[in-house]
Amino acid sequence: QVQLVESGGGLVQAGGSLRLSCAASGSIFSINAMGWYRQAPGKQRELVAALTSGGSTNYADSVKGRFTISRDNAKNTVYLQMNSLKPEDTAVYYCNAEAATIATQDIIVGDYWGQGTQVTVSS
Repeated sequence: QVQLVESGGGLVQAGGSLRLSCAASGSIFSINAMGWYRQAPGKQRELVAALTSGGSTNYADSVKGRFTISRDNAKNTVYLQMNSLKPEDTAVYYCNAEAATIATQDIIVGDYWGQGTQVTVSS
């Protein structure tokens, strides 16, 4: 129904920047919210940043002031601009979307995940 594809990960030096992209496609009626999560080896997956259709944002304390989430509604794409990267930011980053689709006469709201993109920050 809804597919999410991430891109933009890679290897950067501490203090550098990366921009992640996530494009949503499929039988989408509307997207209520999109966000980014990350998971490092041996650690739990955590919320990095989220953006609702109304424009409100939410950031993890560890990335506030360094990361910025934005969205291109026409393309159903969400971005994560990551500046002043630190080695502790190293993780697989996953795109998440809460989207509504039409099955029959009902609008169904579901939660969808991308496959992840690796971000590695060297010292």
